[in-house]
Amino acid sequence: MICLLSWAALLWTVNSILYTLGMAVGEQKDGSCPPLGVEEHLFSNTLDHPLEITGFDLTEHFLLRKGTTSEDLPSFRLGSSPLIKPTRSIFPSGLPVEYSIVTIMRVRRTTKKERWYLWQIFDQSGISQLSIVVDGGQKNVEFSYQSLLKNTLRYTFRSRDLHALFDRLWHKLSISVQSNIVSIYMDCKLVERRLIDERGGVDPGGRTVIATRVENGRPVDIEMKQFLIYCDPYVAGMENCCELREPKCEVNKTFNGTPPPTVTAQLPQMLSQPASPPLDRCCCPAEKGVPGLPGGVGPAGPKGDKGETGEVGGRGNPGQKGEFGSGGQKGIDGEKGDAGQPGTPGLPAQKESFKGDQVLQEPCFHRQVYTLC
Repeated sequence: MICLLSWAALLWTVNSILYTLGMAVGEQKDGSCPPLGVEEHLFSNTLDHPLEITGFDLTEHFLLRKGTTSEDLPSFRLGSSPLIKPTRSIFPSGLPVEYSIVTIMRVRRTTKKERWYLWQIFDQSGISQLSIVVDGGQKNVEFSYQSLLKNTLRYTFRSRDLHALFDRLWHKLSISVQSNIVSIYMDCKLVERRLIDERGGVDPGGRTVIATRVENGRPVDIEMKQFLIYCDPYVAGMENCCELREPKCEVNKTFNGTPPPTVTAQLPQMLSQPASPPLDRCCCPAEKGVPGLPGGVGPAGPKGDKGETGEVGGRGNPGQKGEFGSGGQKGIDGEKGDAGQPGTPGLPAQKESFKGDQVLQEPCFHRQVYTLC
């Protein structure tokens, strides 16, 4: 009986510790998420009442420097200096247990093959607790976090729809984080969904960074228009892409016959249920107009950037045998050679000799002198 009581006490203690770790993120209490001033026409029109959005605007928290501007959202050029903030200054009450991340960005030529952190949260010891990696080399997106046992779990999204993220055009990348599901949206289209294990707590006493290289932590060269974190995981699936379309979607002037109020409070309870995908996510006119006449030939576009250096080609096939060349010219006379070595001694002469025959000579007369001829 005593053993049973001891085991029961031990199990209760372990469960209490795990529960405490699991709640370290801190579920958001009412009013802990600040209101976000988001225009309603940026959401699909599937509801019959005004939306009330809360969350965090990281472009405002990080005071991004202003770059080129468009008619709807300003764009910011990143990469000149590190973007680091204390986590508690962004999330005073901690990160929500479930949330949506919505970004509008484009990578630049020098970054399209880089591997970099879109968002990363460190604890007080400098250990990564949560991160989103954009990998230009592999053309995928990774979501990583610490489990209850402090192990790092990584989930990689490899959908081919993500390849467009690296074409140096503006795109909307959204991620919905639920308690056991992570969904990724590319240009307002659900491209992949993964089941995940239980997540551990996020220590708000550390630091939060955006847009840094994985290799060395230096700032990465990208452009950004928007970086929002909503306090509801289903908002990521409700956004449309009117900001990316030409012509821009029209703003609804009325909402059920009344002007749309300011978006200030917490999301209604019904938004915690998955919304069915609408046929037309953009609040554009429903009537189709008459096709217009073909336009004239446009002017020539500007010269593009220099392409990347290609890979080294393979070894070519052997060439054909060449023809015989013409005869060469006669060479010049060489220099006089050195004196040769003395030759070997000759054979000894024979000692024997033979007696020759005697020749008789007749006398001849010349000028009356008698001599032998």
